[in-house]
Amino acid sequence: MSSRAGARQSMSELKLRRLLEHNQRLREDLARPRVKISEASSSLIRYCKSTKDHLVPSVWGPVGRAEDPYGQQGAGCQCCSVQ
Repeated sequence: MSSRAGARQSMSELKLRRLLEHNQRLREDLARPRVKISEASSSLIRYCKSTKDHLVPSVWGPVGRAEDPYGQQGAGCQCCSVQ
């Protein structure tokens, strides 16, 4: 019987430890700084309006070859070099 009591005690200690760890994670989540949705969305809209995205030419117009970070750069070798 004592082995059963020992197993029950170790199970309850394990459950307690898990609950304490979960409680600690919840406290950390609660302490994390929050931003209101209205502030976050206005910040995102402001960023999207002010940052030029070369992958969306329908919004920003055609991109010159010199400005295009995704286009081929220079007229040198057209092959890839792996270092």
